[in-house]
Amino acid sequence: MVLALLTPLNIALYLIAINCVAFASFGIDKARAENGWRRTSELNLLALALIGGTPGACAGRKLFRHKTRKQPFSSQLHTIAILQIAALVGLGVFLMP
Repeated sequence: MVLALLTPLNIALYLIAINCVAFASFGIDKARAENGWRRTSELNLLALALIGGTPGACAGRKLFRHKTRKQPFSSQLHTIAILQIAALVGLGVFLMP
């Protein structure tokens, strides 16, 4: 039943949505940091990347210049990106005829 929902269109819509949320979260957290307001946790920012929002997280991080020197956050975000790329390559090899 759940597999029926995994159409290319639904996957694309999900990825667009999660990347928009990840991107916005970096911008919102940067604004909150500058104003001394309550922040978004690093765990939540990394979780957004982990569930598919890595491109949005990386774009938000670069555009807003937010958490660019923060360790171990940077290493963790890079690790997530590398694992996702490896998974995509592996999936591509697995699905090749």
